[in-house]
Amino acid sequence: MEKELLKKVAKLHPGDVMHPFGILLKKVGFEATCAFIEQFSGLTIYVPSFKKIFAGCLEEEARKEFDGENFQELAIKYGYSERHLRRVLYA
Repeated sequence: MEKELLKKVAKLHPGDVMHPFGILLKKVGFEATCAFIEQFSGLTIYVPSFKKIFAGCLEEEARKEFDGENFQELAIKYGYSERHLRRVLYA
């Protein structure tokens, strides 16, 4: 189906766009939504939490800031338990 027609009807009837794609349209726009659909159409997708998605980045920052003793401070800052943080830092 022609994208211009889809774009036109989506603008005219935004409440009729299948959930959660109506939300996606509002948040990122038509082109990004179409790119997402083209990439993942037909797949079942699990969307993890922000913390899970960015865990590698958070853990790397914690490693950089670790001074050998500041487990509790870093655990609070990055939202981890001290036990998890010790596993990450000593892995």
